[in-house]
Formats: sequence, structure tokens, C-alpha cells
Amino acid sequence: MSDAAFMAEALRLAEKGLYTTDPNPRVGCVIVKDNQILSTGYHLTDGKAHAEANALSAVAGKATGCTAYVTLEPCSFQGRTPSCASALIEAGIARVVVATNDPHAKNGGKGIEKLREAGVEVLTPFMEASARQLNPGHFKRLETGLPYVRLKMAMSLDGKIALANGKSQWITGPEARKDVQKLRARSSVIVTGVQTVIDDDPQMTVRADELEIEQAALSANRKRPVYILDPNLRISADAKILQNPENVLVCGQGVSGSASNEKKFAGNIKAKVIETRLNQDNRIDLQALLESLAANQCNEVLFECGSNLAGSLVHQGLCDEIVIYMAPSIMGSSARSLLSMPEIDTMGDLFNVEVTDIRVIGNDIRITATPIE
Repeated sequence: MSDAAFMAEALRLAEKGLYTTDPNPRVGCVIVKDNQILSTGYHLTDGKAHAEANALSAVAGKATGCTAYVTLEPCSFQGRTPSCASALIEAGIARVVVATNDPHAKNGGKGIEKLREAGVEVLTPFMEASARQLNPGHFKRLETGLPYVRLKMAMSLDGKIALANGKSQWITGPEARKDVQKLRARSSVIVTGVQTVIDDDPQMTVRADELEIEQAALSANRKRPVYILDPNLRISADAKILQNPENVLVCGQGVSGSASNEKKFAGNIKAKVIETRLNQDNRIDLQALLESLAANQCNEVLFECGSNLAGSLVHQGLCDEIVIYMAPSIMGSSARSLLSMPEIDTMGDLFNVEVTDIRVIGNDIRITATPIE
């Protein structure tokens, strides 16, 4: 087998942590000797052993002279877990193939430097694009100070998201709604607008029985708060989304009327509240919100919202990926359109995207696209 084949296996292993490792990156490791795989490992969840440590533990004392294939630069520092670079050196690994450097401030090439200083042969980068695709939020957050933003919407064949009265449950079928569970599961947080809560009264939870993945329960139980953008705190105390004490209300500065970070509702319901600046339209400043989420180690942020918030996100260039579920139905001209954005006067000013994936999910079509700068 070739280096590419062994690294491909490491990437497949890393993907096993797609829904569980947050806020840590997804990483896989393969240890090879004489062109044969001796052991494998991957990072499962925050605070637990890293991929390299799991792979090394399976070949304790037998890794001397081996090659390790790792999808992300081994950590050079001692955190809650030991340094993986040091562990590879102590195990006698002779060669390490690293897919890509880690932009973490405490790493950033130091892991590779430590390996080379110890006499370990290092080949890097190798299949870097594939490795970065596994961790879009980890790289974007550490390189730009913003999380990777994914916008999910559902629409009819004629581009409508709700009836004129605001009703939208359900546009898509059960298979598409189950597919959305995976988008939620991989995300650090979910963001919605108060109007969506008023219109649909959603919970936006991750349900283990609908995920159909390994470690479904572990993923579903991971803390994944919903941020409800509610500039003037219009939310009803009866909203189902308030039943989760981890969820957060985001309002304008001075709106909560209290120095406390909680708002009390009838029935002893308490909700976490944070205040942030508003823009000139008296709406939550999305740039400020995303910067705050990134500072709190949020890698991937999923927006599930209505046309106003979605339109603002797209218009401001803050969206990295758009996922649209299109149902085989027509809602008519009076129904609400997909995005509410300023009028475009010339064809040269169109907002263009690159479609990266199209597939059928039940009776619906899922379209994934990325903005073209």
C-alpha cells in the first residue's frame, strides 16, 4: 500500500469523530510497519485520549521503527492530555506523515519541529485539502477569528419557505428532517431568530434515535446550545426552546433590564441571556455575535432561521455554506420567499454560489453550495 492509501484510512478514522469531538478537531492515526497496518486510533471526544495515543496504546512497546500517518499535526504541548509528538518520539516511531499543520497558537508547527529535532523523518503536508475539509471550523476559527457558518433552509419547488401566515411545518419529508439531525449534531451551536420561534415553536434538539450513526447517544448528549436572536426579548415563556436550560437568548444592550445573565419567566423557567450590540436596523450585530462564538471555541455554527436573518447572513458575506432542502411542492406567489435581501439592480451584482453537492433525500432534494467570492 502507498502513503496515500494509509492516509486515506487515517482520514476515514478521523471522520468517526465528526459528531463528537467538538470543540476539538477530528483526527485519525494509522501506525504501519513493513507496509502493514499494526494499529489505528481516532479522537472520540473532548478531554479523552487523542488519536495518536489510542493508536500507540494498541501496539505498546512494538512501535519502534514504524511510520505513523496522522491527519493533523501532533500536539507539542501538555494540555488535559499528554503531548502526542512526545508520545510518538518515546514510542520509537521513525517516520510521521502529517496531512496538515495545526493552526493552534500553542502548536502551529511546534509539533513537527519537535519530531524533527528528535530525528524523526516527517513528511508534510500530505493530502492536506482532505484533512482541512474534515475540520472547516477548527481551521477557520483559528485562522480568522470567526467560526465556519452553515445556513440550513427548506423550501418548496418555487423557492418559498412558509405560507403568508408564517406556517412552515412541514415543507420537507421525514427523511430530510432526519438528515438535518446530522447537521445539528456536528455543530458547536445552533442559531435561530425569535420570529422562527414565534412562528414554529421548534425545539431544535439532536435526537439520538434519528441520527443513525455510531456514538449517537454521545453526540446527542453533547452540550450544543441554541442561541435565539431576540433583540427586544419578545419570546414567549411557553416557547418549547426554553425547556433546555443550556439555550441562550441574545438581546440588545440594556434590554434585559438586569445585571444578571438570566431572565425569569413564569413557572420558574429561567433562560440564559447575553446582551450584545445592535446594528443600525436594530437587529443583532451578526459579526459581533460570530466573533463572540469563536472566542468561546465554537467551530461550526448552524443557522436554522427565517428569510430575514438568513438574508442578512448571506448579504453580509458571513455564510460559508448553504444547505437547502427542496420539496416537490409549490406554495404560490403569496408565500414567503427563501431570502429577504436588498434589491439587486444589475445582473453583475448577483450573489453567486458554487454547487458542491446535490442528492435525493427521501422525496426531497438536498443542495449544498458555497459562496463565490
